Amino acid sequence: MSGGGYGPAGRARLKRFAKLHQKKYRDREKLFLAEGLRTVDELLRHLPEKDDLVALFLEPRMLSSLETSALPADRIFLLDGISAGRLAGTTTSQGVVGVFRQQPGCGLERLLGVEQGRSLVLALDDVQDPGNVGTIVRTASWFGASALVSGPGCADRYNAKAVRASAGSVFCLPHHASGDLAADLRALRSSGYRIVCSCLHGDDVRLSGKLPEKAVLVVGNEARGIGEPLLDMADLLVTIPHAGADPGVESLNAAVSAAILMSVFAL
Repeated sequence: MSGGGYGPAGRARLKRFAKLHQKKYRDREKLFLAEGLRTVDELLRHLPEKDDLVALFLEPRMLSSLETSALPADRIFLLDGISAGRLAGTTTSQGVVGVFRQQPGCGLERLLGVEQGRSLVLALDDVQDPGNVGTIVRTASWFGASALVSGPGCADRYNAKAVRASAGSVFCLPHHASGDLAADLRALRSSGYRIVCSCLHGDDVRLSGKLPEKAVLVVGNEARGIGEPLLDMADLLVTIPHAGADPGVESLNAAVSAAILMSVFAL
C-alpha cells in the first residue's frame, strides 16, 4: 500500500508516547507501547475494541507488511528509522510501534465466582523480570489459563520488554493485580481452588498427576522462590527433577519452570 493519507509522527506526539517507557506514565495514561511486526500484529488481531489502538507508527518500508485497511487512517503515522528506534527504546528498530490502551483488571470476584468447570490460575509472587512476566503470559495463554494474578513487586506486564516477550498475548489473558497475594490466595482456596507451589523439596511433578478442576499455580521470585507464607498454605508442593547428580545450575528460570509445570498439569 502507499503512504497516502498517513501523516507524519510529529515531535510532540513522539515525545509524549516515548514517556510510556516509564511505569508512572503508563499508569497515568493507561496506555502501553508495543514494538515489532509480530507483536503489534497479534495485538491488533485480538484488539478488544477498535479504540484500544491509540496510534500506530510505521517506517515507510513496513507499509506492505501490516494489514491496516481496517484501521482508522488518522491513527497511523509515518516516521523514520531513527525516530522509530527512539520510540521503541531499541538500538535497531523493526519499523513498527503501536500505542494501545491498557485493559481493566478482571477482579478477583470473577475468579471466585467460578463454580464448576476447569480453571487454572497463574499467581506470580514477586517475579521481577519483565521478560519472565511476558513469557509466562504467553505460555499461560497457550495452555488456556483462566487468569494471571500478580502480587506486589512483580514486573509490570505492560513494560515494553514484557509485551514483547508475551508475543502480543496481553489482551488474551485476564489479569488481576493483587495488593495482598496471600489474602487473595486464601480467598481462592476458600472458593474451591487448590494452591500448588513449586519448590526444591516438593513431590516429583511427573508423579503428581493432573491438577484438580480449579487450581492456582504459584510462580516465585527468580532468586528467592516462593515466600514462606505462600508455601505454608499450599495444598501441593511439587518440584521439577533435574538429570544426574549435579546439573551445574541451582534452579530453572522462573518462566521455564512455569512452562514445564503448566505442560504437566494442563495437558
